[in-house]
Amino acid sequence: MIRVGVVGVGSMGFNHVRIYSELAREGKVELAGIADANFERAKEVAKKFGTIPYADYRELAKEELDAVSIAVPTSLHRQVALEFIERGTSVLVEKPIADTIENAEAIIKAAEKRGVTLMVGHIERFNPAVLKLKELIQRGELGDIVTISAKRVGPMAARIRDVGIIIDLGVHDIDVISYLFGEPIKAVYARAGNVVHPAGVEDHALITLGFEHGSGIVETNWLTPHKTRTLNVVGTGGIAYLDYIEQSLRLYNNEWIKEAKIRRREPLRNELEHFIECVETGRGPLIDGKAGLHALRVALLAQESARSGKVLEVRG
Repeated sequence: MIRVGVVGVGSMGFNHVRIYSELAREGKVELAGIADANFERAKEVAKKFGTIPYADYRELAKEELDAVSIAVPTSLHRQVALEFIERGTSVLVEKPIADTIENAEAIIKAAEKRGVTLMVGHIERFNPAVLKLKELIQRGELGDIVTISAKRVGPMAARIRDVGIIIDLGVHDIDVISYLFGEPIKAVYARAGNVVHPAGVEDHALITLGFEHGSGIVETNWLTPHKTRTLNVVGTGGIAYLDYIEQSLRLYNNEWIKEAKIRRREPLRNELEHFIECVETGRGPLIDGKAGLHALRVALLAQESARSGKVLEVRG
């Protein structure tokens, strides 16, 4: 039985606890404990899901866990992840992997040295519509991919205090577009600005991604009053329209329109089941530390490009 825990039980961490609790009822894991610096919040969530609360994640780390989800502010990812990794606990770190390249590399190096699973929580990789689209691209249904464009817009989330929209939201589609192309991003150019974000960081951005063969575009903001999460793929043999929220996928070519058959399922449950399977079997996760590092590197370069107005090469 895999013993799991969660550090950080705010909006996202709460959902990790909820799903681990469901998996525990199914006999797939043991939810050994949760931690949050807001101990009242930890106690409230622990009571709801029948587990043990901790005010200090270091105390939770002593409980000989097999796996832990880390859903704390990005600036704390390194110190929390290393505490668990050094004790031999496999780690799922919510995206982005860290706040800096140096901190991301430290997490990756520690996990490799200790021989534990390191997975980064890029949840859209586990959206059934994205998985189906990847399958269709690999089968050649769309021919050679020319462009992929994503729109991820909506109202500002009150929970976001420490990062701008490129790191918080844009990084989702940076990762997904690279995944669908099946290759790393070579160059990035971005325009961004701030209108209402209290921290003074960017709250809207348009990011252009250059690949060896093709290009990607990410439009994202915290200014649109309704949430939109879509992605379009243009290939030499057809076009695909994906809706992340509806988990729908429609394909067009010169002869027909197809609606893909997709079994709707919560992406986070898919993600956590995959994580647990990787911990149990030792197989590499769909999105490992290096993939998470690439997405972070591109997102940071997008911020730099927006400041400098230059096209920047992605190295490493």
